[in-house]
Amino acid sequence: MDYGKYKYEAAQRAKESRKKASNVVVKEMKYRPKIGSGDFDTKTRKVEKFLQEGHKVKITIMFRGREVSHPELGRRILDDIAERVEEYAKVEVYPRLDGRNMTMVLGPDTKKGKSRKRQAPAEPAPAQADGQVNGEQPAAAEATPSEPS
Repeated sequence: MDYGKYKYEAAQRAKESRKKASNVVVKEMKYRPKIGSGDFDTKTRKVEKFLQEGHKVKITIMFRGREVSHPELGRRILDDIAERVEEYAKVEVYPRLDGRNMTMVLGPDTKKGKSRKRQAPAEPAPAQADGQVNGEQPAAAEATPSEPS
């Protein structure tokens, strides 16, 4: 048998096996116990995006100073995140306090994600050309004459 042909076929088999392998990436998002609602929403939207792309997400709550004496604040944040992404994610590692950090790992839930994609959103009712909505008269037609000043 030709050694060059053998080497080529082995390379092709290795290439095919690499195509089929899934590369799991763990993204990390860090929060603080005193995070504002705007920052919380922004970071959580980013977590949702990572999960929808199929990545795992490690969420870390960083405690500083005396904040570590109130782990319930961190736990509340992690519970809120888990609640917001429960449609398409599952908690793989439940919240755990490691020194001054509390961590939780979320993974994409393929079963929930596929069922969510299949459900098409309901189409909104088209507006009528004359401005009527659901058989009601437009608000401008009901206007009363204004009083002179």
